[in-house]
Amino acid sequence: MGRPRILILGGTSEARLLAEALAARDDCDVLLSLAGRTEKPAVQPVPVRIGGFGGAVALADFLKAGGYDLLIDATHPFAERISANAAFAAETTCIAAIALHRPEWQRVAGDRWRDMQSIPAAIEALGPSTRHVFLATGRQGAHHAEAAPQHHYLVRSVDPVEPVLALDNVQYILDRGPFALDGERALLRQHDIDVIIAKNSGGAATYAKIEAARLLGIEVMMVARAPASIVKAVDSVEAALAAIDHLFFPLAMNRGV
Repeated sequence: MGRPRILILGGTSEARLLAEALAARDDCDVLLSLAGRTEKPAVQPVPVRIGGFGGAVALADFLKAGGYDLLIDATHPFAERISANAAFAAETTCIAAIALHRPEWQRVAGDRWRDMQSIPAAIEALGPSTRHVFLATGRQGAHHAEAAPQHHYLVRSVDPVEPVLALDNVQYILDRGPFALDGERALLRQHDIDVIIAKNSGGAATYAKIEAARLLGIEVMMVARAPASIVKAVDSVEAALAAIDHLFFPLAMNRGV
């Protein structure tokens, strides 16, 4: 066969690092697809497609029309719809697929976590008394806070929350990780935060808020990921590269990345 064609569904640092590694190898053709939800995405090392596909069937059609040999789902661990669409598209087209999702954060001594199945469940669990909440779920989940307007909210996101929340007590911060521990600890103190609502995204870029909460004795309502899809899963860029070698370059020597 010729050079394998690979479609990466991206938007994460892992997707960018994988694309960078593949671009350096120059033994396959790579297209990185971004949903377009971030207004100013980071510069990418390979050709980029921006925008949704229009559903699972449309993604399958795109894969077939483009002659792709491999689909890599390297989207955010909570991008559940596109991951489901990717699994469907790969199965119906009989195209190989890999899911690259970073490992979940693990509870360690000193953490005050409450496991939650969803952002609405976490909002409800805040209770009736006023609390100071760091809503660290990104802008797409922020609107759930409107169900409990008695609390004070600090909302951090890469892009503005639109429309703004129908709440009297809400402050917005626009920022992009990675975040440092000292800064996160100062932020929590400055806003008198007594509870954080966070998705278990994993990775180092946003973990500092979890560490800061541990050091300050602050409760974290940790929203769990949905069950993994049926697609073969790997948890690192190195493992994804090894899987690609296994599929297309079985005689290749260890490359090192």
